Amino acid sequence: MNILINDGLSQDAIAHLENNHFKVFQTSVAQSQLLNYLNEQEIHILVVRSATKVDSTIIKDAKYLKAVARAGVGLDNIDLDAALTHQIKVINTPSASAKAVAELTIAHLLTGVRHLQDSNRSMPLEGESRFKELKKSYSSARELEGKTLGIIGFGAIGQETAKKAIGLGMRVLYHDIAQTKVTLKLEFYDGQEIEFNLINVSKKHLLEQSDFISLHIPSQDEYLLGEKEFGMMKKGAGLINTARGNAVDEIALINALNTDQLAFAGLDVFESEPNPEVALLMHPQISLSPHIGGSTKEAQTRIGMDLAEQLIKSFKS
Repeated sequence: MNILINDGLSQDAIAHLENNHFKVFQTSVAQSQLLNYLNEQEIHILVVRSATKVDSTIIKDAKYLKAVARAGVGLDNIDLDAALTHQIKVINTPSASAKAVAELTIAHLLTGVRHLQDSNRSMPLEGESRFKELKKSYSSARELEGKTLGIIGFGAIGQETAKKAIGLGMRVLYHDIAQTKVTLKLEFYDGQEIEFNLINVSKKHLLEQSDFISLHIPSQDEYLLGEKEFGMMKKGAGLINTARGNAVDEIALINALNTDQLAFAGLDVFESEPNPEVALLMHPQISLSPHIGGSTKEAQTRIGMDLAEQLIKSFKS
């Protein structure tokens, strides 16, 4: 079968596919030319990340297409209704990047409580001339141990984030529309294991009781957090969003930061991605990264091999 890897995949995964007699095309085809290329090269499987949009026209008119594989978690760039109608199989890797995204979440959280987002900007410019003043201005940091992390969305990534927070001595609350009760198993390097039983709480309870909130939800039709929700949070709370940019009203977020309702935010995703608003990029209380949640070498290898195994299982003749 012919596979087009349009947005990149690990070389280990590509080799694994080729060793199992798939013909792999590693060409990054422009969106406007994608349908023609799929038909001209008789592509049976299209592998994408977030950059390529697989709309109803591609699904309907790609003559040889049997499957669309998303190397990652979200499927909002694929028309799932059209895929179901035309019997096109859709595959993704919901767990492969969980550890990487969870680590980035904790990195943003630590950055916020220790004011690193601002000190890393100020030190190169003023560290030599205003060292003592800067030291004093960043001396109001907080520790994570004993604080409460509220996690909204408790799938694979939310659960990995909870494990790391518990490892730091934090209390964890979670809210999820499906997961009513979860048993987390923390596994350590020496083979020891500890289980924690967590119970789903209401969104209102989570907002009111959490010192910090982290989002791990799919794409939203409307804001999950806006002015009302920020007003319900503890004064001086922090927000981390490594999920989807359209989950947060960014204007309300900036207002909450400017009025000290929120102490800081950490953002890996943005409403107007890939052109984030300047007000977010320049804000001294926001820790920033350019949508790199799953972008570690280890995660990319896991994603690629997971995807390859699913395709081999489904389509190897």
